[in-house]
Amino acid sequence: MAMLSFEKKYRVRGGTLIGGDLFDFWVGPFYVGFFGVTTVLFAALGTALIFYGASQGGTWNPWQISIAPPDLKYGLGLAPLMEGGLWQIITVCAIGAFSSWALREVEICRKLGMGYHVPFAFSVAIFAYVTLVVIRPVLLGAWGHGFPYGIFSHLDWVSNVGYQYLHFHYNPAHMIAVTFFFTTTMALALHGSLILSASNPKKGDVMKTPEHENTFFRDAIGYSIGALGIHRLGLFLALSAGFWSAVCIVISGPFWTRSWPEWWGWWLELPIWR
Repeated sequence: MAMLSFEKKYRVRGGTLIGGDLFDFWVGPFYVGFFGVTTVLFAALGTALIFYGASQGGTWNPWQISIAPPDLKYGLGLAPLMEGGLWQIITVCAIGAFSSWALREVEICRKLGMGYHVPFAFSVAIFAYVTLVVIRPVLLGAWGHGFPYGIFSHLDWVSNVGYQYLHFHYNPAHMIAVTFFFTTTMALALHGSLILSASNPKKGDVMKTPEHENTFFRDAIGYSIGALGIHRLGLFLALSAGFWSAVCIVISGPFWTRSWPEWWGWWLELPIWR
């Protein structure tokens, strides 16, 4: 079915969560909705504040611009605008924009009569961000434990947090997260290459079918998860990577304060080594 004819079937009123028919319309190919409006407002305000903060920072070099969180002395209170207050407002705008976008996705799913897999998956990414700028700082008692908004400054923050726990890659949740990240790339690379190899036959040959794809992996590794299965697996692997990456940072500080190699002392004390 052509895309334009299909759009007529779902570009109908209804399915909104808030606002009723007020913003229930499209601008070109983009659905607006109440949460589309809030997304634009939050994103525009947050972006404007970043530019304002940059204008007060003495450089327009995109690599050097940084909006830092409040000093630790402010705890979980409100900080003066140029001493971390900007960071706090920008963080609220970012969470508002991300959450609005996810809820807009929910409304589109309701119109199409499909599942909520996409907004759920995006919510895991939002959770990972909120873990860094809200959950972990609250557990540690100060907004200053959030990361700065900047390219080099953000990378410096990541590096400093890693060295703070001596060898961050000894963090068991970090190990799990990295494993899921690598497995995601492997699984989806195998899937993507299989689809391309089946759908791009040499000149004169017909396009191959899912049976060819299943047969390839049955012959190669003894088992094929199937066309639907690989997408379910890819989603599970990707969401697990995001979830465990959030876990690995939220336990560093609030629940474990020493170097991560020390955590493995229980392994060395197992009686099997004696």
